[in-house]
Amino acid sequence: MDIEKTAAELDQRVSAMIDRGLEAHDDQAFNALALDMFAYQYEANEFYHQLCDRVGVKPGSISRWEEIPALPTRAFKESVVASIAPENSDFALMTSGTSDPNLRSKVFQDKSSLANIIKANNLITKKYCFPEFEKMTLGLLIPPPTMVPGMAMAFGMGFLLKSFGNEQSRYFISEKGLDIEGLCAFLKDAVDTQQPICLTGATSGFVMLFNHLREIGGKYELPKGSLILDGGGYQGTFGNCSREDFYRLCNEFLGVQEHHCINGLGMAECGTNYIDCVLSDYLAGRSDRERQKISPPWARTIVVGMRTGKPLPVGEIGLIRHIDITNRATVVAIQTENLGYQTQDGFEIIGRADQVTSVKDIAFVAGRAGKTVSQQAQATPGAAMPHSHACSTVTDQVLAHSHACSTVTDQVLAHSHACSTVTDQILAKTGSE
Repeated sequence: MDIEKTAAELDQRVSAMIDRGLEAHDDQAFNALALDMFAYQYEANEFYHQLCDRVGVKPGSISRWEEIPALPTRAFKESVVASIAPENSDFALMTSGTSDPNLRSKVFQDKSSLANIIKANNLITKKYCFPEFEKMTLGLLIPPPTMVPGMAMAFGMGFLLKSFGNEQSRYFISEKGLDIEGLCAFLKDAVDTQQPICLTGATSGFVMLFNHLREIGGKYELPKGSLILDGGGYQGTFGNCSREDFYRLCNEFLGVQEHHCINGLGMAECGTNYIDCVLSDYLAGRSDRERQKISPPWARTIVVGMRTGKPLPVGEIGLIRHIDITNRATVVAIQTENLGYQTQDGFEIIGRADQVTSVKDIAFVAGRAGKTVSQQAQATPGAAMPHSHACSTVTDQVLAHSHACSTVTDQVLAHSHACSTVTDQILAKTGSE
């Protein structure tokens, strides 16, 4: 196999699939491309090659994308996992939950693969976040990417700003922490001018804002059409905030209703971002459909049993697995440590498997989500992720028995190990100067 030639051909096919749009679902075309991607990565990625050999799966031995071996995200933190030569990469992002500056814990990309990822996510973001606007004034509760190079969330927000933000947009996190006074002035100006705005960034930044407004007795009624876009989840240093609490507080302190509050799931190990379809459903009059994230035509998401790795029925809690053909430079099938369940049309995430240590914890998660737990899901959780440590990404107060250590927001290195990105430490400085 000519590795470079094959990579270029695959990227062209991925680009063409993205260009067909979000409604062009073609399982046959996806299956063929996913299998060809697997064959390429088997040859180009030595680490993945060895994994596939251990489980006895090789190109030509399978006929469906569901059979492609999924690589646990933990592998990125322990080894160099790339289908390109890292020294020839054009960009690298730190994996979720780490600040390791070495080769390990980095996801390497080349220009062609990264271009497809950016194009794909712009389509998704337009449909699910900005169907009513071409450009908006963005208030970003995240450091600028120049300040935290390699941080996946900051990188993504940088492209969000470039694609959908106007000239009045600004960042509100710097080395000094969250600029709470500047943020409040920004909110007041939106109310005074009646120009809709979009607040976006780490969930903990919003929680800090709510805590501040509660202390000073402040509230804002943002103009109709204003958006809240949050990512990362939250539990920890600044107090616990469930997902239900979060929506209630957005309405109470900012006047933004739940259908204009959108949660996004993004991770460096996976090219595609997954975004709540709640706003697009609301605008289409589908208010009865549950909040969920829907995989685009170039990706598939399934939920598998924590011990068996087998697909679960709709509504049962298990581990989320993504098969994403924008992952040409890494691995097409990614086994996350995220707990969630499949819906009729998509999936939803509710927590982290590495935070669950007992059947009691699983039952707590399931009861909170109003979902069932199969017998295989109740099997020993640690069997699926033997090297995992407690480090949450999306918590929603379902991880009641864990320590507070979120990957995108919650107190950087507070426990003297790499469990977060720079945002948390920056947020913790607020009020210290």
